[in-house]
Amino acid sequence: MVHPATDHEDAAPASGTRRRRFLTYVAAAPMLTIAGKFVLEGEAAAAAGPVAGQLPLPPVSGLVDFGDIMEIATAPTMELMKLEFTTDNKVRFELPRLEVGQGLNTAVVMMLAEELGARTSDVVVELSDARPELLFNQFTAASSSVRTFWKPLRQMAATARARLITAAAKKWSVSANSLTAQGSGIVGPGGRKATFAELAKDAAKVVIPSVPATPKKASEFKVLGKGMTRSDARAIVTGKAHYVSDLKIPNSVVAVVVRPPTLGGELVSYDDSAIRNVAGFKGTAEISSGVAVCAEYTWQAMELAKKLQVTWKSGPITDMSSADIQAKLADMAGSLDDSVNDDDGDEIDEGFDFAFVSHAPMEVNYAVADVKDGRAEVWVPAQSPQDAQKDIAAKIGVLDVKVHVTRAGGSFGRHLFHDAAIEAAEVSKAIGKPVKLMWTRNDDTRHGRMRPASHHRVKASYRAGKVRSWTHKMASVATDFTHGLGDLITSTAVESGIGKLPAAQLYFNLTQSVPYEFGTTTISLHDLDLDGVNTGSWRSVHSGTFRVAEDLVVDEIAAKAGSDPANFRLENAKSDRAKAVLQKAMKGGNWGRQMPKGHAQGISLHEEFKSIAACLVEINASDPKKPRVTKAYIVVDAGQPLNPKGIEAQMMGGLTDAISTILQAGIHIDNGAVREGSYGDFYWARQGNTPPELQIDVMPATTDEPGGVGELGVPVCGGAIACAYARATGTKPRSFPINF
Repeated sequence: MVHPATDHEDAAPASGTRRRRFLTYVAAAPMLTIAGKFVLEGEAAAAAGPVAGQLPLPPVSGLVDFGDIMEIATAPTMELMKLEFTTDNKVRFELPRLEVGQGLNTAVVMMLAEELGARTSDVVVELSDARPELLFNQFTAASSSVRTFWKPLRQMAATARARLITAAAKKWSVSANSLTAQGSGIVGPGGRKATFAELAKDAAKVVIPSVPATPKKASEFKVLGKGMTRSDARAIVTGKAHYVSDLKIPNSVVAVVVRPPTLGGELVSYDDSAIRNVAGFKGTAEISSGVAVCAEYTWQAMELAKKLQVTWKSGPITDMSSADIQAKLADMAGSLDDSVNDDDGDEIDEGFDFAFVSHAPMEVNYAVADVKDGRAEVWVPAQSPQDAQKDIAAKIGVLDVKVHVTRAGGSFGRHLFHDAAIEAAEVSKAIGKPVKLMWTRNDDTRHGRMRPASHHRVKASYRAGKVRSWTHKMASVATDFTHGLGDLITSTAVESGIGKLPAAQLYFNLTQSVPYEFGTTTISLHDLDLDGVNTGSWRSVHSGTFRVAEDLVVDEIAAKAGSDPANFRLENAKSDRAKAVLQKAMKGGNWGRQMPKGHAQGISLHEEFKSIAACLVEINASDPKKPRVTKAYIVVDAGQPLNPKGIEAQMMGGLTDAISTILQAGIHIDNGAVREGSYGDFYWARQGNTPPELQIDVMPATTDEPGGVGELGVPVCGGAIACAYARATGTKPRSFPINF
């Protein structure tokens, strides 16, 4: 049967949910529930782009960064968090963030266990469904989750601990000061003990605790800072941890989507006559992104999709390829003649190209949707579930949408968008059945959200071994910030007085900085809108390319000044924290040792999200087409390090991403179509590409609060690898990935 394409008009969006205030303290016997507002009735409060003709301001991120904005945005609804004590002596917390493999669940378990005196095995963290009343407090992004939860979660747990101790003191008629919380219970004189479950009902009646509800000092920590393996590791490796693809919905069908061959292509018509009588066929449905083919099993759907006859209209950039896009970006970066430079000094002026990059998480995009009787129920790993709820409602014209958040097998920013969930809801509505929709690996590589291609122009003037001025223009295909994170950034920034700018510009300003004393420093972002190209925030967003371009220029200035690259960084580093990680990396990594021909060391320093890292790598580039990082030594100052093992894991992941994107993994666009399709031609690092020698050192606490580390490893390792390759080959790499 031939089906002409229909016009897709989005239904009216669902009405927004107003900010609501909940009761601060809820008693629900036999369970104790502590809500996230920490001051009870009767208690004292707990200790509390440049304009032409004007000189651009220095980077905003030196004063306030994105994590600060997140803390401001999430604070009003932290009171809606709930900590529950169950009758089986478990402590349950519903987490309004997405676990994507970054170890957030483990960090939350550690924070709660520390303050409560609970066994980590008794703390249960579950992912929260979409909760519109949380407003901006349900986004997982930008290495901000631990920072935003650090104070409120610990205070909530400290409040619960104080009430449990008070309840035990009253029950035993002893002084509350003689009691301690440990082992998921309260312990008194002579070893007397009651579990949290035994005390929960009485603790729920406590209004004013008899002991201070004060979070512990770092010197009192017994769990935090000690290092803990992932709380869900055993469940993952034994298959007990469930992902959305594991869901089994009665009477459901499996769907895959046939998509246009070019970016932004449009459906003209399709003919499913050849597949309608094939075993397993369950129907076809036109949706906004293509044609869904439904079957009983996944393989059937994939095979049937290959036989569907489809006519497409080409997308809007079929006359463009990667080289054309990079040329446009280079033009956009433009001349730096108007930059502030020292006329008496020597100058360096260089440009760098970075290709598109796929997120490529191990788990392909999956979603399950059941649309019926004027309501929709959806299961999806979503970093922004409220946004998913809103977008699904708008797309299918159904206001009653429930979004269940499932764990994700990686994300790196991919799940800020929920394309699979929208498509699954469209298909379910069209065929009247529950749908499990899967994106193939090729689907996500060719039609998913990519890190935008970018061009960097860096100009510096220097004299007598000192940089006098520094200008860095980044021209990038526009990053799509239309997910809810964009609203969070713009609204909070305006309220905070930072300024009225587009979300991408604000995010750039809040994250990018130069960690060296380089005189008059100017950085700026310039976006290129490119129709049909789906972009998104990729792990480290701007930093993964920004730092690499700067590191190469720093090395070249050091060489011209006759300075050692590492010592040059050390002499110019702004902060004592930065100098400390550099010194440790230089010493621990044996900087400056003799290397064989074709081998070299590289070093980098990066500061972001209130954390700082230095990375020293060694590379074997004796065959420039097959370079391998042979050694990496990474030093991390994460402020107050909660879980050193988790930090190490994040650095390992960042190193692997950097090896991939600097040396070999990128996306080509040929006449408006993505060339790569899977890991077979999108050359992500394999085990053989990773260094046989790796050491990661986490510095002792340098501040009272934790910094973010989820994205820190990508830029710092990327810069070190690029510099090592340049020194090993005697070349000046200007296009990345190098072997592309």
